[in-house]
Amino acid sequence: MKPTRATDLGLASCHTCGKVSPESLGDCPRCHSPLHIRKVDSLNRTWSLLIAAAALYIPAMSLPVMDFQGVGTTAMGGSIGGNTLLEGVITFWESGSYPVAIIIFTASVVIPILKVAILVWLCLAASGKAQTSPKNHTLLYHVTEIIGRWSMVDIFVVAIMVTLIQLGTLMTIRPGPAALSFAAVVILTMLAAMSFDPRLLWDRHFSRIQR
Repeated sequence: MKPTRATDLGLASCHTCGKVSPESLGDCPRCHSPLHIRKVDSLNRTWSLLIAAAALYIPAMSLPVMDFQGVGTTAMGGSIGGNTLLEGVITFWESGSYPVAIIIFTASVVIPILKVAILVWLCLAASGKAQTSPKNHTLLYHVTEIIGRWSMVDIFVVAIMVTLIQLGTLMTIRPGPAALSFAAVVILTMLAAMSFDPRLLWDRHFSRIQR
C-alpha cells in the first residue's frame, strides 16, 4: 500500500512555527511566514556554505590563532604566541595540560571536519549519489546539530587566555587571523546545517521505492 504523505495532500509545514497548512494559502496563518513544501534551493545553498567553510578552514588551521605584542614577547611568545591551533594543542600537551589540549583538538579539528563530512554525505544522499537507510541519514543530521554547539569551545579558550594573560603595559595579546577564520567556519557550518532540509532524504527514499 502506497503511504500517504503530507506533500501528496498539498500540506506544508511552516519553517518558522511548524504549523501544517495547505501550501495554497501562500503564507502561514499563524506567523504569516511564506509556506514551502521544502526549503527553497536547499541543496545548492548547503553546498555553497560547505565549500566556503572548507575554504576558510585552511587559513583557520595554518595562520596564528594569537599574537603577543610588547615586553616579553620573545620569551613567552616562543611557546604560544603566533602559533597555529595545532601547534597550540602540541604546546598544551607537552606542558602537561592534557584536558585543554584534548578539548581544543576535538573542538577545532575533529568536530568541524566531522560536521562538514556528515553534511557532504547527506547532500550526496539527498541528490541520489549515496544510498543507505534514511533513518541513519536522519540520525546523522541530528548528530550535526548536537556536535555543532561545541564548535566554538576553542574560541572561548582563546578569549579566556587573552583575559588571563593580559598584562597591561607589559604585554598585549590579540586574537590572530585564524580565530576569525575559524569563527567564520563555525558560523558557515551552522548555516549549512540549517539550510539543509532532511525531508529531502525521505523524498529520495520514497521516489526510489516507487520505481
